[in-house]
Amino acid sequence: MSSSLECLTDWMSRQRWYAGKGRVPNLLEVTREEWPTEEPDARVVVLILRDLANNPPSLYHVPLVARRTIPKGAGPHLIGRNSDDDYLFDGAHDPAYTSALLKRMHIHRSDRRARVHGGEQSNTSVIFDEGGEAPLVAKVFRLVHTGENPDVTLPSALTSRGYRQVPRMLGSVTGYWNDPYHGDRTAMGHLAFAQEFVTDATDGWELALASAAANEDFSAEAERLGRTTAEVHTGLAQAMPTRDATLGDIVGFVANWHHRLSVATSDVPALRALRPAIEAVYDAAQDAPWPQLQRIHGDFHLGQVLRRSTGEWVLVDFEGEPLRPLDERNRVDSPLRDVAGMLRSFDYVVGARRNTAADAAARDAVDPEWAHRCRRAFLDGYIAQSGTDLRAHRALLDAFELDKAVYEAMYEARNRPTWLPIPLAAVEHLVSSDRASARPA
Repeated sequence: MSSSLECLTDWMSRQRWYAGKGRVPNLLEVTREEWPTEEPDARVVVLILRDLANNPPSLYHVPLVARRTIPKGAGPHLIGRNSDDDYLFDGAHDPAYTSALLKRMHIHRSDRRARVHGGEQSNTSVIFDEGGEAPLVAKVFRLVHTGENPDVTLPSALTSRGYRQVPRMLGSVTGYWNDPYHGDRTAMGHLAFAQEFVTDATDGWELALASAAANEDFSAEAERLGRTTAEVHTGLAQAMPTRDATLGDIVGFVANWHHRLSVATSDVPALRALRPAIEAVYDAAQDAPWPQLQRIHGDFHLGQVLRRSTGEWVLVDFEGEPLRPLDERNRVDSPLRDVAGMLRSFDYVVGARRNTAADAAARDAVDPEWAHRCRRAFLDGYIAQSGTDLRAHRALLDAFELDKAVYEAMYEARNRPTWLPIPLAAVEHLVSSDRASARPA
């Protein structure tokens, strides 16, 4: 037997969502809240814990269920036994917590049987799809931050305006705690939310990979995806603040590009010779016309979209780049960042096919024009739906895409060196004289 924190220390270090890999958690309880439950043998306890092993300390949201006995089949989700002789279970896998979570969000559902999605890492998704009711998914944030999470606020804003290009939002849970980094004042952050679970859909990345492998034309899909992206950008611009880009904004963007390039050249020697040409593209973008800044997806690629069986595209996972601070992810940004992210994703499909091909013949069979056709079709769809001539912003769009490719090169050099040629080829193309001649004077 041990205290709750001692039980959790060992258990958390083994969870996929624990960010402090290789460290022993040093946990401090920040808040504890008990939620009502209909089960007489269970107590639902929702903890926010500060992990002092990280610098700065991280905040974790850990829902628990305390029971006097171990229910049949619950053994794999047992955390431990505390000094009160309670058995502690991971709440995401316990019906007492998952039912209480729905009730907390004012979601009424007769069949509350649930299962945990096995692929999540930084969060935990609990899926309710039993019985004849419309399926839903509740995402439980594990690593929490002070402030509103865009994965809640952006789809909620779109849902309130009737947009079907995102899963319909159903509810959310907000937590409150004292923040010692801001004078111990009360802070807030999202702990969980629930939305429509899209069952009749295919992952965009897998769909595109299959298309490229079969040398099928994906242009029509890419064009529809471009239109859908523009519709979502329009909805976000209507529902949330927008403003013109100031000189300070523009200088900030360009400075961040230069900083990322400086870091990347340390990891990727091949970028050093290209650095003057890359910086010239960045500097030219500073003098180019900038569209209005607004809220965007923030981490847009084919893995963040689903295609329904009806052919409609749906955008998911609006949390933004997870390594960026939350306050940055909540700022207005350029919609061209999303466009550039999707353009890079089409290139990656072809690169991934070549890298995973079984032999040389299979590699040679991959059509490099597949990505070019998709890129053109995506841009055509976006332009047609938005009325914004992206080609007039070619210099700026190239700078966003170049920054993304530089980041990819740094990532691949650190994690998948055999994939490094994919982003390097994009960098070389974007700084080439042929590309420069295609930009408006």
